[in-house]
Amino acid sequence: MHLRRRPAWSLVTLGTAAALALQAAPAAAHQGGRGPERDPAPRACTADDRVEVPGAERADTACLPDITTAGLLTAPAGQYTDQTDWVSLHAPGTTNPSGVPGLQVDGYFPDTSSFNTTHGWDHDSQFVLRIPDDWNGGLVVTGAPGNRKQYASDFLVSDSVLAQGFAYASTDKGNNSPDFYTDGEQPADAVAEWHDRVTQLAVAAKGALQERYGHAPQRTYLAGISNGGYLVRWQLENRPELYDGGVDWEGTLFTPDGPNLFTYLPTAVRYSLGQADAEDMYAAGFAPGSEALWPYHQQVYWGLTQKVYRAEFDPAYDPTCPGATAGTTLAAIVAPCPSDAGYDAWFTDPASQPVHDALARISLTGEIDKPMLTLHGTLDTLLPISTDSDVYAEMVADQHRDWLHRYYRIEGGNHVDSLVGLDPERLRPMLPCFRTAFDALTAWVEDREKPPASTTVPRPAGNGATDPALLDTCALS
Repeated sequence: MHLRRRPAWSLVTLGTAAALALQAAPAAAHQGGRGPERDPAPRACTADDRVEVPGAERADTACLPDITTAGLLTAPAGQYTDQTDWVSLHAPGTTNPSGVPGLQVDGYFPDTSSFNTTHGWDHDSQFVLRIPDDWNGGLVVTGAPGNRKQYASDFLVSDSVLAQGFAYASTDKGNNSPDFYTDGEQPADAVAEWHDRVTQLAVAAKGALQERYGHAPQRTYLAGISNGGYLVRWQLENRPELYDGGVDWEGTLFTPDGPNLFTYLPTAVRYSLGQADAEDMYAAGFAPGSEALWPYHQQVYWGLTQKVYRAEFDPAYDPTCPGATAGTTLAAIVAPCPSDAGYDAWFTDPASQPVHDALARISLTGEIDKPMLTLHGTLDTLLPISTDSDVYAEMVADQHRDWLHRYYRIEGGNHVDSLVGLDPERLRPMLPCFRTAFDALTAWVEDREKPPASTTVPRPAGNGATDPALLDTCALS
């Protein structure tokens, strides 16, 4: 069975080379390969083109001349993609495939929250399903990174898998925005909903393809970055029957007692407030060599991430901060709660057991049941590798599932590719490594070609922001 097709722009693959994000505010980056200008109007649709999505409350089908970001950007802003939600996630100069005609289905499942205002719907659990005309019989499912929405992985994942013929489906996870923690009644309810929404989308997308083509997808893969990577891990641990494998790109590690966000982010908050030094940061898990990334993370990520996730799992710790909203201005949203500077001391106090119980509801175990490849940058400064994927790889091994797992530590990679310009002689983009890893996964599943052994992938010499060998290629061995 051969579902994948190697496009002409394909990166260095395992065969030829012997081989948020927790996101907050956008960083400056351009959109990448726009390709030729195209007619933004949908192509002619027939009644047979309508795609029914089981369980969806709304599902609108459009027939488009190009369902990659290059083509979607020629339509009226926000109609078929949201550039503001993905432009900060890739490196300037990155090119993507284009020219893939097909169907796009936008819609939503029943939900009671309304963080997502895309299309003016004011309705959460929005999704997108894209089906290339030349469908290869496969499906790729993803959950949004960070607190972003359904289009957030359009450039990172959708473009390349569509060019290979896969259908693509993505969800906003049922709640988004920095105020996601206000969704639900109990601690961890909002994150627990992410699991249900990805499962719901996978089942519905399979059903939609079954109804349209008379057969379900031959293969279904997961792929995701940051919180999307966490969902790859969780789904392969808890819903493996739905998938054939997945690529986990720097997934968030949630564990009941640590390491997790709450065992190192309070140190970063103290550093931001002038109450900790570099040695404290290294002791907390931040990598030597990542210092050029610290000012940006201090301004954008650390304080925000700590306060909103602490509010999700431990709302009683400081109910006045952030309160009912993380903020209404950018400055207020990214500002840390001063009380979070001491949260790690509270987290280790026996009285903090309720937050450990809340985390246990959604935590990972390492007990994956389908093939998975994990990528993580050695200079990740939001989810430090030593407190995240290094630990998760050990968890997988402790469950005796390492035969299903490959772990690639990408030297010079950080959490967001758009930041490579902050230290271009040390950093490198991760997106080329994801593409290579996805090809390795499909070869593993479909052709039984085992990927290279887990390893630290060395960084080639060169400028990470301009050198094509770093912008466009990545060999995992």
